[in-house]
Amino acid sequence: VPAVPVLFKQALENTDTEEGKSVSLRCELTKADATVVWRKGEATLQASAKYEMKQKGTVAELVIHNAEPEDA
Repeated sequence: VPAVPVLFKQALENTDTEEGKSVSLRCELTKADATVVWRKGEATLQASAKYEMKQKGTVAELVIHNAEPEDA
C-alpha cells in the first residue's frame, strides 16, 4: 500500500509586522504530527531565541521573535 503524501490544507500567507516585534507564520497539513522543516531559502531554521517552532495536530507554526528586515 503506497504511503499517503502529506499536503498543505492551508498554505503560508504573507504576514507583515513591525521591526522588533514577533510574527507568527502558520500552515495546516493533511496529516497530524507530520514532520515539518522550516527553511529560509536553502537554509534550514533551527529552534533558538529568535525562532520558535510549534506543532499541534495538523497545525505547524513558526514564531520569529525580534523581527528584522533580513527575515523577509
